[in-house]
Amino acid sequence: MTSDMLDIRMQENLQIISKLRLLDDDLMNLVFDKNIEATELLLNIILKRTDLKVLEVVAQREYKNAMAGGRSITIDVYAKDSEGKAYDIEVQRADRGADFHRARFHSSMIDTRMLKEKQKFNDIHDSYVIFITENDVIGEGLSLYHIDRIIEETGKKFEDGSHIIYVNGSYKNDSDPIGKLMHDFRCTNPEDMFYSLLAKQVKYFKETEGGRKDMCKAFEELAEKRALEEKKHIALRMIEDDELSIEKIAMYVGLPIDMVEELAKS
Repeated sequence: MTSDMLDIRMQENLQIISKLRLLDDDLMNLVFDKNIEATELLLNIILKRTDLKVLEVVAQREYKNAMAGGRSITIDVYAKDSEGKAYDIEVQRADRGADFHRARFHSSMIDTRMLKEKQKFNDIHDSYVIFITENDVIGEGLSLYHIDRIIEETGKKFEDGSHIIYVNGSYKNDSDPIGKLMHDFRCTNPEDMFYSLLAKQVKYFKETEGGRKDMCKAFEELAEKRALEEKKHIALRMIEDDELSIEKIAMYVGLPIDMVEELAKS
């Protein structure tokens, strides 16, 4: 690739970066990755607490399904607090990405990593799957929607420690902490944000040379990942046709033979 082409790509990336919001997972992942302070702020606001302490936070954490051919997930932001509780924080712009069954699946995948062999079931910690959605996917005009299991006959909570929360990204109320938070998630300009901690991080990635470089690198890695997934998808369709050898499929789609063999097994 020539230097002129690199310059053009860089300018295109910078234009995209200028329009990004925290509701876009490319920016959200970078802002919260390993950022304990920002994650504590987010969780304390959503959970209406002031004492929650985050010990670990990582973006794009992959959970592989142990079942052959089973679907795996990549969590936008995974966090763990001082009480051992686990948090899966997802941002979803498209309504279909916030499907209720998806929340259930994420919750179950997190639970599978909670216990080691021979640990008791009551050792499992609480887990929270939090979907921050651009639109009000539940449609009741509320800022938050808490989903917990209940005993139908009594109306009492079934205290199994599993929690799902939907945060309405379209909620507007500048006197409410959730309203301020969602305002900041919709902002493209860090100068317009309420929470200085979030504004500082967004400003770094949008307006500094180092931050922009990190963003551009993330874009390139994402493009490569999507290209690889597309090749795998094409290879799977070719495998299903059962007309070509593994070697020819690998050659046509540009994948290593051992990767195509693994796809064929699944």
